[in-house]
Amino acid sequence: MNDAFIYGYAVEGENFTDREAETKRLKANFEHGVNTLLISNRRIGKTSLVRHVGRLVNPKKATVVYLDIFDCRSEYDFYNKLATAILQQTSSKLDSILQNAKNFLSRVSPKISMGPDPTSEFSLSLGITPKEYAPEQILELAENIAKKQKKRIVVCIDEFQQIGEFPDSLSVQKRLRGAWQLQQNVSYCLFGSKKHLLTNIFQNKSMPFYQFGDAIYLGVISTENWVPFICGKFKKHGLRIDEELASRICSEVENYSSYVQQLAWLVMLHTEREVSSEIIDVAMNELIAQNSALFMQQTEGLSSYQMNMLRAIAAGIHNGFLSQEVLETYRLGTKSNIPRIKKALIDRDIVEQRETGLYISDPVFNKWFRRF
Repeated sequence: MNDAFIYGYAVEGENFTDREAETKRLKANFEHGVNTLLISNRRIGKTSLVRHVGRLVNPKKATVVYLDIFDCRSEYDFYNKLATAILQQTSSKLDSILQNAKNFLSRVSPKISMGPDPTSEFSLSLGITPKEYAPEQILELAENIAKKQKKRIVVCIDEFQQIGEFPDSLSVQKRLRGAWQLQQNVSYCLFGSKKHLLTNIFQNKSMPFYQFGDAIYLGVISTENWVPFICGKFKKHGLRIDEELASRICSEVENYSSYVQQLAWLVMLHTEREVSSEIIDVAMNELIAQNSALFMQQTEGLSSYQMNMLRAIAAGIHNGFLSQEVLETYRLGTKSNIPRIKKALIDRDIVEQRETGLYISDPVFNKWFRRF
């Protein structure tokens, strides 16, 4: 049963559901060289969508390169990861990889590490440092390889918000935009898990990546599409779940993809023949418990005012924080405190501003916090 529902990493194949409109749009962008900025809350399924589309792209039309820069802490960490991913994923042969490095990265001496099995994958280390290398050749690497191979390359960069954390980040962003916007054979898909930081990078008119590409705002998968997926998985494993209860699984976690899969899996573990409301209650408690350590970490360091605003939001207060009643009931201090408290919580991606007010970003965090 371990393949019934997948969460915690990108899903594929029969574990990937819906996203037909987004898949069609993103695939067209990839194949026609349109830059894409993918924005959504975490746990919605951005990485799964990008990888899914990458597998659908006709390899004769484009080569899709994927890299995750979550662990990059500096500009040159990024250049090493970018160049390594491009070299490795644009060729399946070691000699071609080394030849491309020689042709287009003249001052780099690649280090190759092989596993004990000669047929296994190898790791590549470039050792790019500020003293030894200027970034221009790295930023043009994909374009040069695309010209040589006479086909398009799409570079997909996950956790792109890390760029905003680099020292002298604005200069780095200007350098990247300046190089990438001139390329004719390479397009970029930029996305990540911190919506607030990405929104600032992509939507702030003063930032280099403003209007860099087609902005796709990824929402949740509808209950209408989730229900047959969930029911089908249970049926496949000889179990039964009523459509109403499958719908409840979705509503409990506000249709967030990763949570839907995780909760459905926990429900399946507790089901012998048929799902009941009581089983969903038990599974939901387990889901909250499994994530409690992460949620505790997210609240560490919050001031009493910030915690009090979270309590207000969790209690259903989404507007009117400046009213005397709300200030006194939730002990938020003076009116001048409110903008600072809001900004601090938004900057930490704990809350988000929607059209109807402030909301806790993560639905399971919200349930956990209401018990806190």
